[in-house]
Amino acid sequence: MRCLALALVASATMSLPGLAAAQTYAPGYPVCLHVYGPVSYYECRYNSLAQCNASASGRSAQCLVNPYAASAEEPMARHTRRYRDVY
Repeated sequence: MRCLALALVASATMSLPGLAAAQTYAPGYPVCLHVYGPVSYYECRYNSLAQCNASASGRSAQCLVNPYAASAEEPMARHTRRYRDVY
């Protein structure tokens, strides 16, 4: 009985990684369309929110900013204090 329970726990543990979902966001586009329905899915192929909103018009969908988009912006520079020479 104990071996059967251990075998069930082991098989359940081995099957869990197979249930993990793949990445749904494409990193090349800054805006994604989340389409709702019997099967919800993401379409990450828009360059602006206006472009995405035009595609979402009349559908059960919502435009989102892609959290994984490869941004062309550089991080802001750190502010450094500059001291004047006082004579």
